[in-house]
Order: sequence, then structure tokens, then C-alpha cells
Amino acid sequence: MTRLHQRTPVIAIIGAGFGGIGMAIRLKQAGFSEIVLFEKADDVGGTWRENTYPGAACDVPSHLYSFSFELKPDWTRRYGEQSEILGYLRHCADKYDVKRHIRFNTEVADAEFREESGSWVIRLTDGTIHTADVLISACGQLSRPAYGRIPGLDSFTGEVFHSATWNHDYDLTGKRIAVIGTGASAIQFVPAIAPKAKQLTVFQRSAPHVIRKTDFAYPQLLQTLFRRVPGTLRASRWATYCELEPRALMFTKFPGIAALYERKFLRNLHREITDPVLREKLTPSDPIGCKRVLLSNDWYAALRRPNVHVETAPITTVTPAAVVTADGNSHEADAIILGTGFQANDFLAPMRITGRQRADLNTVWRDGAEAYLGITVSGFPNLFLLYGPNTNLGHNSIILMLEAQINYILDAMRHMRDAKLSWLDVKPATQNAFNKTVQERMASTIWDRECTSWYKNDAGKNTNNWPGFTFSYRAMTRKLDTADYHTEPMRASVS
Repeated sequence: MTRLHQRTPVIAIIGAGFGGIGMAIRLKQAGFSEIVLFEKADDVGGTWRENTYPGAACDVPSHLYSFSFELKPDWTRRYGEQSEILGYLRHCADKYDVKRHIRFNTEVADAEFREESGSWVIRLTDGTIHTADVLISACGQLSRPAYGRIPGLDSFTGEVFHSATWNHDYDLTGKRIAVIGTGASAIQFVPAIAPKAKQLTVFQRSAPHVIRKTDFAYPQLLQTLFRRVPGTLRASRWATYCELEPRALMFTKFPGIAALYERKFLRNLHREITDPVLREKLTPSDPIGCKRVLLSNDWYAALRRPNVHVETAPITTVTPAAVVTADGNSHEADAIILGTGFQANDFLAPMRITGRQRADLNTVWRDGAEAYLGITVSGFPNLFLLYGPNTNLGHNSIILMLEAQINYILDAMRHMRDAKLSWLDVKPATQNAFNKTVQERMASTIWDRECTSWYKNDAGKNTNNWPGFTFSYRAMTRKLDTADYHTEPMRASVS
């Protein structure tokens, strides 16, 4: 008798941050039980576990920077700080019994798709092998620190660390500190460490746009209201969404609106910085929005301090005791802190992913990462990406995008189960047409202006951002269209 081979799909997820935890929870709720998460660290949390630098906090309001199915009424602040966000993720993992599915201290080295069995063979860095029917990457875009190429850095005899690998055992009190970089991390940790330092020199390559953060502590009475009165917390979430979502117009549809924000920014800069020399250094040369707009209420106050110096001359080399700039000045330092960001364009690196016909994903992406809806890649069946190419936002919460992707992947899992499919693979024409449209739309966005940012790869292609509204992306990912995919049915067996 011939019958279709029946099996419960084994699903492997790489990473236990927001994406991995959210995916595991929704899979379990949908009845998928054969789940394993590979987490290279010893705890959940992703970027919120790694980034423990002083002042670490989110730049999206907490009521929106959380899962829609697990709202938290007792956020202490409108913008959550690192420890509270990490606590929230631990709570979610505990409440929904995710931790028993996680293999901690386990890193994936490579994964290869075997077409004959319709499965992924996953090799871990300890040499062990794991086989799964479906592979979901939840590595995120901001998981690998970027160290840059700074000549002589290895020769420095003082303390050196990246903001994402903060050395809490090193006491900064009374030290001469060199901070390299003025991005999203630096604008948070510089104000926190400046009062401790004897001298703090901030090496700035280009001035960022830093605007005020509408942050405040939630009173206990308001937290009680959110907890006890049905609908109030969700109403706050929707109000926050409606506040942020229209900002997409400036980034994607009408870049001319940016001029209004630019004038507002410059007025605030003039109020904050009265010294014309310092103000000139802190005046951005790029149009607002083409790089990430940063939020802070204490950045400019920190730079006004007498023990803080902003250095705009390029760094030429690092000696054993100093940072030397192009003007010939030597800035002595006891410690160097790198606020140099992340390798945001290397989505699955350093893992090697091999698809059909021995295709190597890094080779396929040599001109810039692409995926259909930012989720699936042609030639790599049953591989799904969370926070993949062109799904980053400049105006709203990435959790909204993650939940849309999770729902799409869930629909794919249900279809594979119900239609008894061994694998599905997005058609090349479907992927190419989608990415052609994305890049055409990108050309009219503010991100396509003449400025360098981590949104773009070395060739100038924007591989990170979504050029539209979150609700349009949600509509596109609401349901998997089988016409977009090649499918392979499960093989019949004889018994």
C-alpha cells in the first residue's frame, strides 16, 4: 500500500531575541511542538542581553516595543531601559514555556539544504549535527559589532572595548577616555560616563541629528489604570502607533517635509549649544533622516561639559597611549570605547548557508542581500528570515514588522502541513520583481540622498530599510500566496 509519509515538522530557530522568542511562542500556540532554538549565549534577549552599556535604552515607546499578544501594563517609563526590556523578554520566555526549547551556549556554524530529504542539516560550532525540516533565522541586523579599521588600535596599551561588549569591571572614574563614534549607542553612554571622567574626547566623523526624546516615568496610578481598566493599554499602544506611523511620509513619500524637521532641529541646537565653535561641529552636513535620527535629552548637555571635547579631525593612528588625528594632535587616553555600530549588512554572517544546487548564500548576496518580503530567498527552500533585508524602519517599531513576518511564516507552516509539502521555494521571478519594486521606491526616499549610513552596503545599495508604511507591509504579508512558490510534495512510501 502506498501512503504519504507523515511527520511533524522539526523547526529550528537561530537566535533567542525578540524574533526568535516571538516565533517560538506563536508556533507553539499554533500546535507546532517540534521546535529548537539555538542561542549562542547563556540567556535570552538578543541585543538587549548584549548591550549593557550605561544609559542603554530603546528609542521606541514601550507600549509599542512589545508583543501585541503580551502587553505589559507596568512599564516604568515611556521609553524602556535595557534591563526592563530584557526582563520583559525573560518573562515572555517563561510564561510561554519557551526556554525548554532553547539550547543555550550553542552557535550555528553552517546549514545545508538536502533536496532529496527536504531538510536542513545544521552543523554547530562544537561539531554536532542537527537536522530540521524548517530553518528560521532570527539573528537580527544589529547583532555583530563593527570595529572598523583603525590603524594602530592593537598597539594601545590601555583599556579597549566596544559599547556592545562593555567592560563593567573597568572603573572609568578619573580616567582620560576616548570615545570613537557618535551613533545611537554613544549618545546614550557618553552622558552617563562624562561626569566620571577626568577628560572625555569624542571623536566624531559626522554630526548626527539628535532630537529630544518625549520620555517620562509612568506614575503608579497610570500603571494601575493600564492594568485594571480594559482597553486603556491597547488604546495607548494605538495612540503611539498613530503618532509615529505618519512620519513614514517624510522618509519615503515626501522628503521635502524634512525641511520642517530640520528647522526645528536647528532651533533646538542653537538653544542647547551657545558656543559657535562647538555648534558648528555639531551641525550635521547631511539632510535629516538620510541617517538614523537619534533621540536624547542629555547628549548636548554632556558635550557642553568642561571636561568633554568634541574632535572632528580624522583619526590617523592609535599609539600605545594616545589617539592621533590628521591635524597632528595627540590625544592621550587611558581607555578607548568604540561606539562604531554593527555589521548591519551581513545578515547571516558568519554562518555559511548552502541551498539547492550547492548555492552559497553569501555568494548569492555578494551584490547586496535580497529576499522576497524580506523573508524568503529563492534557491533556499524552507529558509525563513526574521528582520531580513529591507525590513528595518526609520519611523516606527520593528516589533510590528517582526509580528507581520511571524504571521507569514506561520501561514507557510500551516500550508506545508495541510498540503503535505516537503518544501517550498520562492520563485526567482517573484523575488526579483519584489526587490526591483523596493529599489525603485527606495530611489525617491530620503535614504537615497548623498550620505553614507549603515542602511547601505559598500556599493551604495540600501539593503536594510522598508520604503513604506508598516500597515502596507502587514497587508503584503497577511497570507502566503502559493503561486509565489515552487512546491515539492512529500514522497510516498510503500508499506
